[in-house]
Amino acid sequence: MARVDSIVLINTGHGKGKSSAAFGVMCRGWARGWNVAVVQFVKSGKWKIGEKKVADELGIEWHTLGDGFTWESTDLDETAAKARHAWEVSVDKMSSGNYQLLILDELTYAAKYGWVPAAEMAEAISHRHPKTNLVITGRDAPEELIEVADTVTEMRKVKHAYDRGIRAMKGIEY
Repeated sequence: MARVDSIVLINTGHGKGKSSAAFGVMCRGWARGWNVAVVQFVKSGKWKIGEKKVADELGIEWHTLGDGFTWESTDLDETAAKARHAWEVSVDKMSSGNYQLLILDELTYAAKYGWVPAAEMAEAISHRHPKTNLVITGRDAPEELIEVADTVTEMRKVKHAYDRGIRAMKGIEY
């Protein structure tokens, strides 16, 4: 069996749990003494999410660099600029050697909407620091990212409470 220093995991698909699974890995990495960081590409600081509270308590570096869901954006150029900035922050962290785990939450949307070319992402991920593990989340992961990943899990929606008009619940979704 091949020995590697780090891996890339992608949680994609239209089902619930992509970010939640990534934040489980965040806790696991922290528990192993790893230096962990999170970069969020879409979510804004408006939502007070439980995962951020846990990260603050554990001393995990956290960057919320988006401006909210794209369908709520009043300025898509600004939304795109924020995504490109989040990508620049991510590339710096990936290549620094300072992290054993970096979570790129909702990175796939930056590729899907054309804000950052998927080929550019794949190139940077391939050339990350050898000891930096990545967890990438978001729907519709582009083929270029799937190609460079070691593990890809697709969450498939079978049923979701939101479809019945049940709003996101504190402690479950955030």
